[in-house]
Amino acid sequence: MRKTIDAVWRIESAKLIGGLTRVVRDVGLAEDLAQEALLEAMERWPETGIPDKPGAWLMATAKNRAIDELRRRSMLERKHHEIGQWSDSEAKFVEPVDMDEDVGDDVLRLMLVACHPVLATEARVALTLRLLGGLTTEEIARAFLVSEPTIAQRIVRAKRTLTEARVPFDVPRGAELSARLSSVLEVVYLIFNEGYSATRGDEWVRPELCEDALRLARILAHLVPNEAEVHGLVALLEIQASRNRARVGPSGEPILLMDQDRSRWDHLLVHRGLDALDRAISLGRPLGVYALQAAIAACHARARKAEDTDWVRIVALYDALAQLTQSPVVELNRAVAIAMAFGPEAGLELVDELTDEPLLQSYHLLPSVRGDLLFKLGRLREASNEFERAAFLTKNSRERALLLARVKACR
Repeated sequence: MRKTIDAVWRIESAKLIGGLTRVVRDVGLAEDLAQEALLEAMERWPETGIPDKPGAWLMATAKNRAIDELRRRSMLERKHHEIGQWSDSEAKFVEPVDMDEDVGDDVLRLMLVACHPVLATEARVALTLRLLGGLTTEEIARAFLVSEPTIAQRIVRAKRTLTEARVPFDVPRGAELSARLSSVLEVVYLIFNEGYSATRGDEWVRPELCEDALRLARILAHLVPNEAEVHGLVALLEIQASRNRARVGPSGEPILLMDQDRSRWDHLLVHRGLDALDRAISLGRPLGVYALQAAIAACHARARKAEDTDWVRIVALYDALAQLTQSPVVELNRAVAIAMAFGPEAGLELVDELTDEPLLQSYHLLPSVRGDLLFKLGRLREASNEFERAAFLTKNSRERALLLARVKACR
């Protein structure tokens, strides 16, 4: 029963909190009301059974509690009015609101609030997973390998910041929506990346985070179907996620892209990703950063064998991506593609130009890539030094073991 209730919560919590936030205009209060409904469900459902429409049951229960809260506040506000301290903004709180308006817009509004630029990136991630992913504080803390009190504080501060900043619970239009969406996409992508290649800890892949990010991206694509970059992100995540089963060996060791057994890729996810990329392209706008990365991922997905990969096409896509982002990380990936297309010497020349880049000084993949290219050129001592440096910089034990194995291979 507990697992079933947890599953219902994961599915329904975003709609529930979104609908309640529209009414009470306070993310923290909305979450409290939704949690109270969940607690009531955990008490009643083991005796009465799961209702036919559990989401509607939770909403009705939360709605009753919201009405009680509105009445209580209304009484309080009347008292304030009597003593001349009732402000206009508080008065708006008790305006009658239809709680059964468009649920889809509520989820989109909630996404835009949880990922609002007024919050630090860490706070956006924690709040998004809490409000839209339905994860508990403990689950978020475990996923990001930080303490539970730390995550709890981030969430509390985030909700307080939103309240103090009076972030509106509405959906902006046009250029403003596109700008706000970029923050949402960034957070979803960050959540996925942490699942796809964990920055620290003993596991290289955390599929549950990938699944959460993918679910959020799909919801977003349903809510704003005319935004090409949203479909680009969905395409990227679907294709990347399709490789997860093949990316880890029996003992949890990482298996790099070119060494993976491609028959283990999830071809349903590949097809979904390619379809999403087609939708992004069909909207007729220049490809953005996510659609371009999805197009690169699609080149790998279409190659039946590693040696069939169209590296020249990938180089062209990285050229466009580098122009768009000006990112040294993209330049590093572009150097890898050039090495694969035109030889390791050509790639090494570009990597060497990045060695003084301040933003890459603690980035373990810079020495890792340089070591790989030196290894291919037979410069084994230099390669060994680079792999050792990369192993020192990474905080993921699985990745460190892989790099130290490469050090041994140089001897």
